[in-house]
Amino acid sequence: MTEPTSVLEGILVVDLSQALAGPYCTMLLGDLGADVIKVERPKVGDMSRGWGPPFLDGESSYFLCTNRNKRGITLNLTTEKGQEVVQRLLERSDVLVISLHKMESLQRFSLDYETLRRSNPRLIYCSITGYGHTGPMAGRGGYDVVTQGEAGLMSLTGEPEGGPMRYPVPLADLTTGVYSALGILAALLVRERTGNGQALDMSLLDSQASWLSNVAGAYFATGKRPQRLGNVHPNIVPYQPLRARDKHIIVAVGSELLWERFCSLLGLEETIMKDPRFATNKERINHREDLIRLLEEIIRSQEADHWLERFTEADIPCGPINFVDETLTDPQLVARGMIVELEHPLVGVVRSLGNPVHLSQTPVRYRRPPPLLGEHNQEVLSSLGYCEEEIGALEAEGVI
Repeated sequence: MTEPTSVLEGILVVDLSQALAGPYCTMLLGDLGADVIKVERPKVGDMSRGWGPPFLDGESSYFLCTNRNKRGITLNLTTEKGQEVVQRLLERSDVLVISLHKMESLQRFSLDYETLRRSNPRLIYCSITGYGHTGPMAGRGGYDVVTQGEAGLMSLTGEPEGGPMRYPVPLADLTTGVYSALGILAALLVRERTGNGQALDMSLLDSQASWLSNVAGAYFATGKRPQRLGNVHPNIVPYQPLRARDKHIIVAVGSELLWERFCSLLGLEETIMKDPRFATNKERINHREDLIRLLEEIIRSQEADHWLERFTEADIPCGPINFVDETLTDPQLVARGMIVELEHPLVGVVRSLGNPVHLSQTPVRYRRPPPLLGEHNQEVLSSLGYCEEEIGALEAEGVI
C-alpha cells in the first residue's frame, strides 16, 4: 500500500515573516506537508530568537515553539545580491508569507505583489500586518497586545470590578496565523481552477475583531456596550467555575434539561428546583449570586474528582480547571498526538504542541526541528543553481 501523501506535498512556501503570526502560519503549512523555507537576517535572525528566558542551550523556547517543519536560510535583503537570491527563489515558489507593513519598504525591495506577480503569476502572496494595506491605519506597525486592546478584547477580559486585562497568550498573533493559513489554502484551491495566484491582505486587527462574534451580535441587537463579566456567561447560569474542596472545576449547564439533571444529581429537587428565583434561566440570571452561593456550599463538600466523575456519568458538561503543566501531561492530549517530540541538533529533544488538524488519509507530519540560523544555506542555494564558489562568495560578502 502506498503511504498517504501530505496535503501540501510539492508546495514551496517562502517565509519572510518573523515573531509569531507569520511563523505560526507557515508552521501550520509545514505540518501539512509544504516545503517551507524560512528566510532570516544573517547573524541576527528572526527577532524571536532573542526572546526569553527560557532558553535551551542558547535557543529561545519562543522560537522553537513556532518554527518546526522549516528549512532555514539567511539573506541580507538590503544588498543587491540578497535581493537577487530571494527573487530567484520566489520565481519558483507557490506561496510567500511576508510581514513588512510599509508598502514603500515592500516596493524598495521589489517584494510588493504587483512586482512579484509579473515574474510568477501563480504566486500566492500573503501579507500579514497590524492593520492591512487599506484604511486610515494602513502602514502602521502592529503588536499583539495593542491589537487586543484595539479589538475590544481587553475591555471584556477580567472581573467586573477590575480593569482591562490582556489575554495571557498572544491571541491576535495566533488567530491571524490560523486565518492566514486558511486563506492560503483557499487561494491554492482557486489556483487549481484558474491557474492564477492572488494576494491576501491579512491584518491582526481584523482577525482579532472577528472573535467578538456573539458579543458583537449582542451589541448590534441592543446598542448597549458589552461589559466585563469575569468567569460568568452573560446568557446562561450555571455556566462557570465552581470551587470544589481541592480545586476549581467548570460546569456548563446550557439547557433546561441539563439544569434538571444537574439539580437531580445534587439532590436539589425539593429545594433549589422549587425556588421561584431559579425556575427559569432568566430568573437564574437575575439571581445569579444567590444561586452560585448555594451551589458552592454543596460543591465544596467534595473534591473535584468526585464531582467530575458524577457529572460525566450524568452527561453534564464539566471539566477540571487545569494548570498548564497538568494540561501538557493530560492523557487525552498525549493519546491524540498533541505533544510532539523532535530531535534538535543543539538542544536534543524539543517538545512542542502538535497540530490539531487530524486528517485520516493525509495526516500532518513532523519532519524537521526548528532550523538553526542559516542551517540550509548550502542546500537551498545549490537548488537555485549557485555553485560552491558563488555560495562562499555570498557568505564572505555578508549576503548570507
